[in-house]
Amino acid sequence: MTSFVVLSLVSFDATYAAWSRGHVRAAAKVVTSKCDRSKFKVILDVGHTAEARGARSARNLPEFDFNLRLAKRIEDKLKSEGFAQTSLLVTDGPARPSLFKRAAAINDSRADLALSIHHDSVPDSFLEEWEFEGARSHFSDRFNGYSVFVSHDNPKFWTSLRFARLLGRQMKAQGLQYARQYAQPLMGRYRRKLLDKKVGVYRYDQLIVLARTRVPAVLFEAGSIINRDEELAMESTERQDMIGVAVASAVKEFCGSR
Repeated sequence: MTSFVVLSLVSFDATYAAWSRGHVRAAAKVVTSKCDRSKFKVILDVGHTAEARGARSARNLPEFDFNLRLAKRIEDKLKSEGFAQTSLLVTDGPARPSLFKRAAAINDSRADLALSIHHDSVPDSFLEEWEFEGARSHFSDRFNGYSVFVSHDNPKFWTSLRFARLLGRQMKAQGLQYARQYAQPLMGRYRRKLLDKKVGVYRYDQLIVLARTRVPAVLFEAGSIINRDEELAMESTERQDMIGVAVASAVKEFCGSR
């Protein structure tokens, strides 16, 4: 994949540190009344498709169903807050072709922000077997929590990172914790660089839905559905509403700081 910007990890760290010290403090002073919510366009990308349904939950439910349900909940919350141009992006077909389809659709929409909604699992090596309602299934209660990903290959990387941090802060304000395993060596090829250890923002350059879009874009793993307790929480309207509040609050602040 061709990168828009190529930086060594050392130079990236230095650049990120400088940006954090100067610009984050300045962003906090921005007056949010400048936001015209009626014109701000948010695309909520529903992760995976009806044909390629993503991960399986501990109770054998497809990730796609969780993604669609939560995305609709977030859409309703954003529209109730005045973001009338919020829309769902639901693609079809096999997994990889659908990724390029959704990136093209986001670019064509000229959205102000794209948020891709997912639910998390674990590498196969962490899975354990159990039986649920007479059916063989897998689970891993070892990890839980949300996570937020940005791609340095996105030409709006710094803007994407700003929204990612706002979203992470709002999730934390709801009393939710982020998934810390991605920064650990045990994750092997799934290990990612942790950009913000306070709110759980990771760098994942190769994600097509982020790297191939030309608008600020963030991928959001709302929680782990392979964890048996968290799967139940993710199915609850209470947790979905908490996430909806967090996303809406982050979008409001992001819109106002542009």
